[in-house]
Amino acid sequence: MSEKLLIKIEAGIAAITINRPDVRNALDKETWGLLRDSFASLDQNPEVRVIVLTGAGDKAFVAGADLNALKTRTVLETASSENSAIVRQIEKTSKPTIAAINGFCLGAGCEIAMACDIRIASETSKMGQTELNVGILPGGGGTQRLRNLVGKGKAMEMILTGDIITARQALDIGLVNKVVPAGELVGEVMRMAEKIAAKSPIVVKLAKRAVAEGDNLPMDTALLLEMLSQAVVFTTDDHIEGINAFLEKRSPEYTGN
Repeated sequence: MSEKLLIKIEAGIAAITINRPDVRNALDKETWGLLRDSFASLDQNPEVRVIVLTGAGDKAFVAGADLNALKTRTVLETASSENSAIVRQIEKTSKPTIAAINGFCLGAGCEIAMACDIRIASETSKMGQTELNVGILPGGGGTQRLRNLVGKGKAMEMILTGDIITARQALDIGLVNKVVPAGELVGEVMRMAEKIAAKSPIVVKLAKRAVAEGDNLPMDTALLLEMLSQAVVFTTDDHIEGINAFLEKRSPEYTGN
């Protein structure tokens, strides 16, 4: 695999690092393709229970798309671009995903972070949908996911002004789940990943789907999805293991069956 994207799998946690620190991890066409292929592969890997995504170095998670490439993009290329579909693929990944935001998280970087299930940011990081500052608009789902996370008014403000906000401001408006000192980011992200990885993988998958899909359904339909997911859980060995482990005051050993 190209050095533009690094993957390390250990103890059920896959860590993906976008490795272009010389350009603040900006996304060129090759890196987009590597993200697509990596998430597809990890989603099918039974050894992987959680996926963590970050950027190399301490300057940026992803500072945006490669602007040099965008200068020459045609209308047809834009209409047929995979970028939005790749962000959607990240969002639809069955494994829980955590974005470790370690610096500038702008434009396409913000869109990718929003596609992850959980976002943990260093207190020195900054976020924004900054596309209008360079004469374009968000094209990876930013107009929709930002609105869903922070509300229409704040999304309008951030997108139309192109303003960059601090990690604390992002926390205040619900754009990130947690803010930690820069030196503690990796440890905090891994602790959360380990906590999730210790749960039953099949139950985690069903819970994630119930939350994600239920967001777009009428309440009665969403509750039916939840009930059916719970019914599936009761057919698994893991639910017996979880109950027995609790009653026996020991740590459960889930197999995903």
